[in-house]
Amino acid sequence: MPDKTAPLALLKERFGFDAFRPGQQTVIECLLDGRSAGAIFPTGSGKSLCYQLPSLLLPGLTLVISPLLALMKDQIDSLRAKGIQAERLDSSLDEADYRRVTDDIRSGTVKLLFVAPERLSNERFLNLIRGQNISLLAVDEAHCISSWGHNFRPDYLKLADAARALKVERVLALTATATPQVASDMASAFDIAPADITNTGFYRANLELRVTACNDAERPALLVERLKQRPAGATIVYVSLQRHAEEVAEHLQQAGFNAAAYHAGMAAEKRVATQEAFMQGRTPIICATIAFGMGIDKSDIRYIYHYHMAKGYESYMQEIGRAGRDGQPSVCELFACPDDATTLENFVYGDTPDSTSLRGLLDELLTSGNEIDFALTDLSRRFDMRQLVVSTLLTRLELAGIIRSVGHYYGSIRFAPKVDSKRLLAQYPSNQAAFLKKVFSCCSKAKKWVTLDMDKAMAHTGQDRGVILRALESMEHKDLAQLQLAGYRQRFELLADTPDIDALSAEIATSFETHEHMEIERIHRMLDYAQGDRCLTANLLEYFGEQIQDCGHCSICQGDAPDELPARQTPGMNSCDLTGFDELIKAHPAALGRPRQQARFLCGLNSPAVSAVRGLRGKALFARCAEVPFAEVLKNLERSTSNIE
Repeated sequence: MPDKTAPLALLKERFGFDAFRPGQQTVIECLLDGRSAGAIFPTGSGKSLCYQLPSLLLPGLTLVISPLLALMKDQIDSLRAKGIQAERLDSSLDEADYRRVTDDIRSGTVKLLFVAPERLSNERFLNLIRGQNISLLAVDEAHCISSWGHNFRPDYLKLADAARALKVERVLALTATATPQVASDMASAFDIAPADITNTGFYRANLELRVTACNDAERPALLVERLKQRPAGATIVYVSLQRHAEEVAEHLQQAGFNAAAYHAGMAAEKRVATQEAFMQGRTPIICATIAFGMGIDKSDIRYIYHYHMAKGYESYMQEIGRAGRDGQPSVCELFACPDDATTLENFVYGDTPDSTSLRGLLDELLTSGNEIDFALTDLSRRFDMRQLVVSTLLTRLELAGIIRSVGHYYGSIRFAPKVDSKRLLAQYPSNQAAFLKKVFSCCSKAKKWVTLDMDKAMAHTGQDRGVILRALESMEHKDLAQLQLAGYRQRFELLADTPDIDALSAEIATSFETHEHMEIERIHRMLDYAQGDRCLTANLLEYFGEQIQDCGHCSICQGDAPDELPARQTPGMNSCDLTGFDELIKAHPAALGRPRQQARFLCGLNSPAVSAVRGLRGKALFARCAEVPFAEVLKNLERSTSNIE
């Protein structure tokens, strides 16, 4: 067991701090005692130290699960600067870096390894770390494991099983936003004792929360007025859509401010340059979608403006949590316009699959034999459901005991030898060389690439996929060949003899509707927050299970009575010119043949089937009804279809 006095000494020596922040020492000591732990700390409160420091005191590897690539890169740079061997495995690595990292993992020199959650379903990765001594699994954004959470991700539900399969010694679940229900789900999934969950509270005394009611047309002038009124400082302006980021940034530039847009649709190089300019203070104002801010460690952000409404308390708490991490006063102001609810609701409704897609997918999965084998991208496109939605459906089938995952694999495996076969085989003992010869006999050779028939190789060698894949990986490890895996596929086993597909369709449809209802409730709760007459801070914290007296520094506590919100403006569908839409539907029946598909398209919501048709999103009719509530658009289209029939 590590020395109990070591953490503080290490904190000073490696991390340069004289004392722990609230909660850190409790979590670290729990882990060093050999128990799993949970850490619910506000954004910017030092969650990452809770696994970084123990990783240096524990033997073996600390595996960090994070969905945020930017966070991985920033942390790794920081850790290396402190002399700590940290690496990441992701799709951005080239062949040389991938081989270097995997070699270091095998040799045991890597202390912290950062990966995305889906990596733990990756056949090649599991082969790499199976058998490694994984002392700690740190799961960032752990609220994603809860179906009650605001950002449920099916991959997270599988992390607990993966931890057990890999014989992980202890788990650390970390999040900045967890309601009591979500915290309970986290504890249950990762076998964390309730007493070992440390919640430091969400109250930030230096944040001044404000709400200003306005209509859409008033926002541009209102933002300029606020920026002129207040002392200059690092500022994030959050908007709903990518085009809004560009529009608001341009408006501020015309008003004389040094502002830039940031969103996921920008080229990667431009995003990086924009972020660096903000971090270094060269661009003080960023107009951004929520793509900006995840993993950003800038302590002196003075202002957070929600130009458009956040999609719920959890999102709002995370976003305002990026202000004032240095403890200095900071202002977080919400421009409350009920019109925003339409855009937010449309995104929620757009994810719900229609009955035809749902039934078709279940029929294919559950009536084609006991072995289920597919590529997620293919299912997503053919049944016009986002990959996350398909993954959620599969997870629900697993949880119901209908199917069981039996692994993920690559449908296409090929390698390019760097030496002739005689020299290659000479690098192995005779028994291994004989095995590779058998594998090679199951390959077809082109000019450069040699393609393996895996099923044939398994039959010929009598070994399973993992053994054969490890043999090929050894060639790459010895720099004898370049290995390329593609065609990522998933395998499941059908457990139910005669699944009742009608009942399953109804049950899963209900689960999607329940999720839809929860997300819509979150949006409406933000509207209630914007027009409430009680302390804004207390109202927000109560949702997360924390009770405080009135904060004394929000706009309500300062005596500003809440303004009445303007009426929500929702133009009817009859105001939208849909000339030519019938012809477009006839031309693209797979993408636009059903009412829900049509409603998504008209509301400006992309879908896999639309993406598969080149140029379809560029049509003038795409997003023609973006300001009309999705439910109204869908109802009108269903009525039209019914009349035609």
